[in-house]
Amino acid sequence: MTSELQPPRVLVVVPTYDERATLPGALARLREHAPAVDVLVVDDGSPDGTGEIAEAIAAEDAERHGRVAVHVMHRADKQGLGTAYVAGFRWALERGYDVIVEMDADGSHRAEDLPALLAAVDGADLVLGSRWVPGGAVVNWPLSRQLLSRGGNTYTRLVLGLPLRDATGGFRAYRAPMLGRLPLDEVESHGYCFQVDMAWRVIRAGGIAVEVPITFVERELGESKMSRDIVLEALGKVTVWGAQHRLQQVRSALRRALRPAKP
Repeated sequence: MTSELQPPRVLVVVPTYDERATLPGALARLREHAPAVDVLVVDDGSPDGTGEIAEAIAAEDAERHGRVAVHVMHRADKQGLGTAYVAGFRWALERGYDVIVEMDADGSHRAEDLPALLAAVDGADLVLGSRWVPGGAVVNWPLSRQLLSRGGNTYTRLVLGLPLRDATGGFRAYRAPMLGRLPLDEVESHGYCFQVDMAWRVIRAGGIAVEVPITFVERELGESKMSRDIVLEALGKVTVWGAQHRLQQVRSALRRALRPAKP
């Protein structure tokens, strides 16, 4: 993808909403383990002042390192994870980044796993940090949460035919040319569903997706954004997408079967 003389420009997109307790630590670890990457914090008007904290961190980081590596996008209000990532993708593509990474602000995605994701990008259009491949792990999750995640991913794999074991994971890296080919205007999903939606779009566009094992650590500070509505949205949309996909396959098979044979 790039030569040794010109390494890829990498942007890590970090959406935030009320993450003042976790964002400083997450950014500090990111700058420690991947100092060459740039960061874009996309804050949805956090009432707790997360956006202002991000600005202060960005200014201090620029003064310390002599370059602006941490950027902040302020949005007026809470618009959802999916739209935050899409806004970050567009910002990155407009500025010529080669690789765009999704990463949570709550510390659940370990910065020390990022180099492994970036190392795999040369051979793929999408690299997913996976909890459910050999070598992957979760820390401080109850059994019920593990079963929910494994079950949801199994259902997604069977219904959509996705060759992925962790399509719902949110720690991932995209090559910019692939993101540039996707119709981002059509992406309306949120939460887990957004992650499945994006992975499926990459696969349908002919992209190569690979999984790299990571260790997912449950947040210790702040409140989880996971909710019953997010889970139900994912279940409902995956079911609809799967039904539409299978119907399209049946129609294509019928058209081939009814096509007149060549003399």
